[in-house]
Amino acid sequence: MGLFDIFKKKNSTVTQQEQPVEADSKSQGTPVSSESEADSVSTTKSTSTEVTAPAESDSKTAAQSSEKLSSATSQSTFGSQSSQTTSQSTSESSSVVESQSESKPKTTEKTYEHGLSKSRSAFGQQLNRLFASFRSVDESFFDDLEDTLIQADVGVKMSTQISDELRDAVKLNNLKQPAAVQNFIVEKLIEMYDDSTARQQELTLNPDGPTVILLIGVNGAGKTTTIGKLANQYRVAGKKVLVAAADTFRAGAIEQLDEWARRDQVDIVKKPEGSDPASVVYDAVERAKREHYDILFVDTAGRLQNKVNLMNELAKMNKIIQREIPTAPQEVLLVIDATIGQNALSQAEQFQGVAKITGIVLTKLDGTARGGIILAIKSELGIPVKYVGLGEGVSDLQPFDPQEFVDGLFKGLLKEPTHE
Repeated sequence: MGLFDIFKKKNSTVTQQEQPVEADSKSQGTPVSSESEADSVSTTKSTSTEVTAPAESDSKTAAQSSEKLSSATSQSTFGSQSSQTTSQSTSESSSVVESQSESKPKTTEKTYEHGLSKSRSAFGQQLNRLFASFRSVDESFFDDLEDTLIQADVGVKMSTQISDELRDAVKLNNLKQPAAVQNFIVEKLIEMYDDSTARQQELTLNPDGPTVILLIGVNGAGKTTTIGKLANQYRVAGKKVLVAAADTFRAGAIEQLDEWARRDQVDIVKKPEGSDPASVVYDAVERAKREHYDILFVDTAGRLQNKVNLMNELAKMNKIIQREIPTAPQEVLLVIDATIGQNALSQAEQFQGVAKITGIVLTKLDGTARGGIILAIKSELGIPVKYVGLGEGVSDLQPFDPQEFVDGLFKGLLKEPTHE
């Protein structure tokens, strides 16, 4: 049974159980997510939290955690250095504290449904607008359809493909009812992930030694936070984890990863700010081998504007890693902020010229209506999305699951065909 068949069966079961009020709100394009959900997202993101030096933090007891949360906004150890990069780092590091106190959906299904609520609502509204003035499936409709899909961040290539396939379906199957046309569009979007490449989202692990995972991406995308969450998840799963602070140029980057390492209870290799990133990587790889770590996460600089230097840095790191562990790095993950929409494609294309990307981590999906960008990445770049950020909590960084994704993005969008 394909993804669409599973989705259709599940959606029809859910529809029978839902109350008419919810169905009415969807037909009118009312956002699925409540105002309280949206407020909780914006409140979480606006909080500025202290990143405390490990020596000071270790003396704190678990009982003082709530006090630290309440006073975090009034204290700062390095926030007084008011540069844009530093404040960005401080904002990102706030999730270290917030992620451990925030209430989260308990199941993977609920996490996806909650995290994609804005995207689902926006896409439903766009489809409603498309079919509000529906007369027939003509050239004007095809143009409007392509515009709608592009605005939903599905991408030009996928939008054109669906439009062309709809043309063929109209000719062959006399497809003309609005409900049938909408269902066809949803089906084709879902089918995109119903192939072998969609199963490649699991991380590749090294069976014969440390697994080395490099994380790359522009500053502010969430690389360091992603490492912190992944390190926590793998440590909880019983793995011995080491992190390397090889982003030695961004102000606050080392302190931020150091704080994550302390809270995750994992080890870190670091050097003073401005040190050679390759030397950090060398020390980390040597320690990972010597002390038999299972996984080594490497944080890297994100200065894409200085592409030549970044390329040289990554090449130097790769050379050192492969000299010590010939099969490494097992993964090079590009971290992208989902809120930038179609700009994510150009960003990914630029990084493809810098490194051999094995997968993408798409962060901040819960804070945007641009969930369709996953479809564009798959269609236009062919790079598998391996993780998605669906909230601020550690467990809200989820392995990408195509079935849960289509359920979360398209739930409630299938229409019951009318019979003429």
